[in-house]
Amino acid sequence: MKKLNLFITSILLLTSLKVLSQTQISGVVKSQKGEALIGANIFIENTYDGASSDIEGNFKFATTESGQQTLIVSMIGFHPYQKQINCNGTTITINITLKEKIDQLNAVTISAGAMEASDMKKAVVMKPLDIVTTSGALGDIVGAFNKLPGTATVGNDGRLFVRGGDASETNIYFDGLQVGNAYGSTAQNVPTRSRFNPNLFKGSFFSTGGYSAEYGQALSSALVLNTIDMPLRNQTDISVMSIGGGITQTLVGERNAFTASANFMDLAPYMSIINQNMEFTNAPSNWNVEALGRQKIGKSGLLKAFVHTESASLAINRDDINETEKIHTTVDNTYHFGNVSFKNTINESWSYYGGASLSYNTDEISLENIALKKVNKLAHVKGVLVHDVSDRFSYKNGFETYQKHYSEEVINNEAVRAYNELTANHFVEADYYFSKKLVLRAGLRSSYNDLINKFWATPRASLAYQVNENGQFSLAYGQFKQLPKEELRVQQNNLENATASHYILNYLYSKKGRTFRGELFNKNYNQLVQYSNTDGFDYEGLRNSGEGYARGFDLFYRDNRSLKETDFWITYSFVDSKRNFKDFSSQVTPNYAPKHNASVVMKRFFQPLHSQLGFSYSWNSGYPFHNPNKAGEMQSMTKDYNNLSFSWSYLPKPNLIIHFECSNVLGSQNIFGYEYANQPNTSGIMNGRPISQVADRFIFLGVFLTLSKDKNANQLNNL
Repeated sequence: MKKLNLFITSILLLTSLKVLSQTQISGVVKSQKGEALIGANIFIENTYDGASSDIEGNFKFATTESGQQTLIVSMIGFHPYQKQINCNGTTITINITLKEKIDQLNAVTISAGAMEASDMKKAVVMKPLDIVTTSGALGDIVGAFNKLPGTATVGNDGRLFVRGGDASETNIYFDGLQVGNAYGSTAQNVPTRSRFNPNLFKGSFFSTGGYSAEYGQALSSALVLNTIDMPLRNQTDISVMSIGGGITQTLVGERNAFTASANFMDLAPYMSIINQNMEFTNAPSNWNVEALGRQKIGKSGLLKAFVHTESASLAINRDDINETEKIHTTVDNTYHFGNVSFKNTINESWSYYGGASLSYNTDEISLENIALKKVNKLAHVKGVLVHDVSDRFSYKNGFETYQKHYSEEVINNEAVRAYNELTANHFVEADYYFSKKLVLRAGLRSSYNDLINKFWATPRASLAYQVNENGQFSLAYGQFKQLPKEELRVQQNNLENATASHYILNYLYSKKGRTFRGELFNKNYNQLVQYSNTDGFDYEGLRNSGEGYARGFDLFYRDNRSLKETDFWITYSFVDSKRNFKDFSSQVTPNYAPKHNASVVMKRFFQPLHSQLGFSYSWNSGYPFHNPNKAGEMQSMTKDYNNLSFSWSYLPKPNLIIHFECSNVLGSQNIFGYEYANQPNTSGIMNGRPISQVADRFIFLGVFLTLSKDKNANQLNNL
C-alpha cells in the first residue's frame, strides 16, 4: 500500500512539475486594417503545439517546449508571420498583425477599356470558339469582334472601327508582334476580311481605349491575338465548303508540335447561283498556306515560329456616277507574314518574352488604263524583361523597333514615290497593388522616328478598385500618337503624329456565368491630317491642323446561366464623334461613326437534335453622308442598318459537323452612304445614288471532318 501511495505521489508530482513548466501563449491576430482574422493557424515550429484564432481573432494555447522557439502564424491570403519567443514557463501575450498577400487569382484586375479572353481571366468575354460560332461573323475574327461594345459595323468596308475612329486607328498583333496589312486587299465598297484562321488562337485581348504602354502607333484600339501553345493530339482536319476547302495536319510530340494547313477559296461557283449587286468579272478568290511550330525550352519556356503566304485576286466592273461606262477594276494581292516569338522564366521573379515579325504586302491594281503597284513592308522586333519584385509590385521594361517601307508606282509612266523609316520605342510599365482590392498601373512609352526626326513620349495610367467579390470600378487615362496613313506620308514625308487623349470610367460585374460591363469614355483628337483637295491619288495642302472628339458609353451583358444550354450577349454603344479633318472646314461626324450601335447574339445546343442553333441581330442608326445639294457638311443621314443572321451546326457523328449559315436573312436593303456627280444636271441638282451592300444575303454551307485516335475530336472551332 505504501508503494502504491508513493507511485501515485510521484505521478502527481511529475504532472504538477510539467504543468508548472508549461508556457502559456495567447494573443490576437488582426489584419493591417485592424480587422480580426478568423481561422489563422498559430503554432510552435516543429511541434504539434498550437491553436486557431476565434471569431474575434483571439487564440490561446500552452507548450512544454523550453528556451528559444519560433512562433509561426499562417493564413490563406496573408504573408506568414514568424517571431522568436522565450518559453520559460510564464505567460506570453502577443498581438499579431498579418500583411495581406496579393494573389492574381483573387486580386482586382484592370478592366477599363479592356476585354480579355484567356485561361487566367475571371471574366472571359470572347473565347476563340465564340469568334467562329457567332452567326453573321462567317468565321471572321473581326466579324465577331464587331458584335462587341464600342465597335461599329461598316458593311462596305469589313474592318474594325472602334469608338468613332477610322479602321486604320486599330492595330492587330499576333503573339504580341504587329501585323502589317492584317486585312485582305479589295476593291472600293467590297468588304474585306482578316487574314488569319481563328483556330490558331487560344485567347484574345481587345482594347477599346486606354491600353498598355506596350502597344503604340494606334489612336483608338489594339487587338492582340495569342496562338495556342500546345495542341492536344495528332489529328487531320478536312473542310469542304460551298466557297472552297482546306486541310490541316497537326502533329504533337512530347516537347514540340507542328501544324500545317492549305486552304483555297473561290466564289465563282457561288456567285453563278446567288445574285450579286455588283458585276464581278473575276469573282474573289484566294489560296493560302501556313505552318505553326512550337518547341518547349527548359522547364517553362516556349518558342513558336509561324509562316503564312497567300495570293488573292478579284475583278469588277464598277459603276461611276461621273462616267457613262463602268470602270473595270482588278486587284491582285500577294502577302507573306512570318513570326517568331518566345517566352521563358529566369527564376521566380524574372522572366522575358519577345520576338520578331515580318509582313510583306504587294497590291497590283488596274483602274481602266491605269496600272498601279503598291508595296508595304513592316519588320517588328521586340524584347521585354519582367521583374516581379514582390506580390505587390512588378514592372516590365521593353524595347522594340519598326522598320517600314512603302512605295507606290504608276506602271504606265514608271512614276515611283516611296519612303523608308525606322521607329525605335522604349516602354516601361509597373503594377502596384495597394491591396488585393486596389491596383495602380502606370507606364510611359517613348519613341523616335528617323524620317521626321522627332522624339515623343506618351504616358498611360489605370486604376482599379474591387467593390466586392464580383464587382469593380476602373479608371484609365492615356495619350496616344499615330503617324498618318501611308498614301498621305508618301506624298509629304514630314507629316507628324496625330494625337488622342483617352479618359475612361468602367464598371465590371461577373458572377457564375453572368457578366455586365458598363463604360464611359471621352477621346480628344489633335493634329489630324487636313488637305484642301484630292483626286484620289494626290492631296493638296497636307497639314496637321485638324482636331475632334469622340465621347459616349458602352453597355455589355453576357449570360450562359439563366437559360438552359444557352449562351447570349447584348451590347449597346452610344458614340458622339466629330472631327475637323480631311477636306472639311468644320467639325463633322465621320461616315463610319453611327451614333447608336446595338447587337444581340444567342447560341443554344439541342442535345436530342445533336445541333447548335444560333442567331445574331445587329442594328446601327444611320450613317452620316455629305449631300452637295444641301447647305453645310455631312448634314444627311442614311436609314438605319439592320442585319439578322442565322446558323445551324449538326453533328451526326462526334467527328463530323455539317454547318449552315445565312447572313441578313430578311434581306434588309442596307445603305452605307451616297455618292454624287461632280457636276449638276440641267436642273442644277447633283445626281446621287446609294452605296449599298455587295449582296442582299450571304449563304454558307460546309462539311468538317476530323480524323484522329480520339473519335470525339472535331472541328467545332471551325464553325
